[in-house]
Amino acid sequence: MTLSIWRYAHLALAILSSLFLFILAITGAILALDAVVEKSAAHRAPNFDALTLADVIPVMRQQYTEIVELSVDHNGSVQIDAFDAAGNAVKAYVDPNTGQRLGDVTLKHDFMLGVTALHRSLFLHETGRILVGIASFLLFLITTSGFALIVKRQQGIRHFFTKINRDFLAQYLHVVVGRWSLLPILLISLTGTYLFLARMDVFKKPSLTVTYETSNADQAQKAIADFDIFKTTKLAQTEKIEFPFVEDDPEEFFLLSTKKGNFTINQITGDVVAQAKYSSGVLLEKLSLELHTGRSHMLLAIVLGIASLNIVLFIYSGFAITYRRTRNSIKNRYKAEEASIILFVGSENGSTLFFANQVHGQLLQAGKRSMIVEMNAYGRYPKATHFIFFTSTFGLGDAPTNANKFLTRLSSFEQQQEVSFSVVGFGSRSYSNYCGYAIDVDSMLEQQSWAKRFLPLATVNDRSAEEFVGWATQWSEKAAIALHTTPAVYQSQVTGLRKMKVVEKTAVTADNQTFKIVLKPIAKAHFSSGDLLGIFPTATQDERFYSIGAYKGMVHLLVKLHAQGLGSNFLYGLALGEVIPARILSNAHFHFPQHAPRVLMIANGTGIAPFLGMIMSNKRAVESHLYVGFRQHNAMAAYYEGFADTAIGQGKLTSYAVAFSREKESQYVMDLINRDAPFVMDLLESGGVIMICGSLAMQQDVEMLLETLLLIHRQPALANYKQRGQLLADCY
Repeated sequence: MTLSIWRYAHLALAILSSLFLFILAITGAILALDAVVEKSAAHRAPNFDALTLADVIPVMRQQYTEIVELSVDHNGSVQIDAFDAAGNAVKAYVDPNTGQRLGDVTLKHDFMLGVTALHRSLFLHETGRILVGIASFLLFLITTSGFALIVKRQQGIRHFFTKINRDFLAQYLHVVVGRWSLLPILLISLTGTYLFLARMDVFKKPSLTVTYETSNADQAQKAIADFDIFKTTKLAQTEKIEFPFVEDDPEEFFLLSTKKGNFTINQITGDVVAQAKYSSGVLLEKLSLELHTGRSHMLLAIVLGIASLNIVLFIYSGFAITYRRTRNSIKNRYKAEEASIILFVGSENGSTLFFANQVHGQLLQAGKRSMIVEMNAYGRYPKATHFIFFTSTFGLGDAPTNANKFLTRLSSFEQQQEVSFSVVGFGSRSYSNYCGYAIDVDSMLEQQSWAKRFLPLATVNDRSAEEFVGWATQWSEKAAIALHTTPAVYQSQVTGLRKMKVVEKTAVTADNQTFKIVLKPIAKAHFSSGDLLGIFPTATQDERFYSIGAYKGMVHLLVKLHAQGLGSNFLYGLALGEVIPARILSNAHFHFPQHAPRVLMIANGTGIAPFLGMIMSNKRAVESHLYVGFRQHNAMAAYYEGFADTAIGQGKLTSYAVAFSREKESQYVMDLINRDAPFVMDLLESGGVIMICGSLAMQQDVEMLLETLLLIHRQPALANYKQRGQLLADCY
């Protein structure tokens, strides 16, 4: 049976029974707590399990002149209904060793009686009992289907308790708590269902009654302590014993009820006159009641109480998961006939789709015609140049539910143009079939005549953001399309959200579409230049990221206003004093080097923002140089020149060079590097660090130039300096 059938069955059953199960779980937890309280207050004798009726009854008869009934409750407390020597009625808990009164028998509080009635019948009498029984059976089916889902998710029973990734709290609790609560909830559901069926007389069987012949001859009175039935019956096995109304009358009998049956006992001879053994159905009903209520063992009551509360947790977390899945939908700006980059997703619980959505958003932000498609919806894409497949693996190398028809559709829909493809598999190395389905997809694509491999198959273990960044970096560099290379961008949990207040903002002009905005965290925050600021321009949590400059506890951003830019228009529309939610993501790999002898910072456009913060915070007066490329010599460029002059005067910056690409003498930052090639080569050779921030195209041009210069100057390849951490980049 496929995973989707189990999932849909699990969800459908939960929806059908959720209200009833919520009521039963809450009342069940209250009743379990009451059982624990009863246990702790029970009047149970230390040697209770060792006593027999032959030990107890003679003591009681000495203590009380007339006894109506002696009973033992499920807590081991002995109750007596009798009269004392003064003729006073006594209904109390007594010590079975001495007959001494221990306390009054108290009636259940009306609240607990109401909770019990609500739990048993929802105050609807017979109809309510039927509804409760059905709900118990549905709980059994829900538990069974949940077990099947976990086994399928963990790729077999042997991995049942393997650590799982925490996608989000509700999902994590639903699975982890479900694994540990499986047996108690199965016990609750099975015993509840059986009790319902038993009370509906489904298993009704008459008790087997045996009547024994008795002698009519007068027989001598036998001491109660010598009655065989009393000597062999433990007090712990006794439920109730009714005493003869008239002593010494052979027509009056002891009526003994035990956990196994009922006995009629001659009060003169001690002979068993009649015996009614409980049928197996009745015994099973009694056992089910003991197990369902946990009233016989305090530890069981505690476990069942916790399990009942966990049912409430499952109801909440289950619907939270469902709600999240409905919100984690695919949204496309372009149609299949228009898109050039298609992201195909095979995702079972939404985590793989999250990674795809993060890439999708960045591609759209870069102006690319990106589209996300479930793998089962694969078709023809006439303008596609890139296919990227993000897929997880379930079971023993099986496809996720929304990808299980892909391989068939791949054979049916052949692309009419050459398309580059990349496959990213998500899984866990703890399983033998790690990324098995991704491997199958990659292999099948390689066999298609129209498919051209763009990158080797990439695998991501346990949804590692760091490993995913490795693939994103390779794809970004080769495709010359910017993707973020900060792991925090690809972490599904939105953490560290805080309020930011707008304290400064500049305006764009006809010759300058870049504006500056300064944000002040309402609460104290720790961050550094080079970190990222995540903002949420829409209520749908479409996050946008910006490299920040940090100075005096403020977040400094330089943003280029794009006509259709979601993030830039949102920021530009903010008013002074306005407060927005945002989060700061640590980007430690792009912080200012603490121990480098020299630092060369290279930027174009808004990439200068983090460098401004680094320069302002350069307390060690590290030898630092700034090369910047702009389009025009406008007011903003003049501001940076003034900033650089001041920083040089304060000893925070050593030199500043600028290139303008659209002025009369057109230059780029590559021209500055080429001009100062001996200096740049010496900086690398002496352990200095080069930092690059700005457009990805600029980064690629700079790296190509550096490779050439290193070859000319007979120095190691650029990869060696990258490996040593002497080349740091944060480009987009």
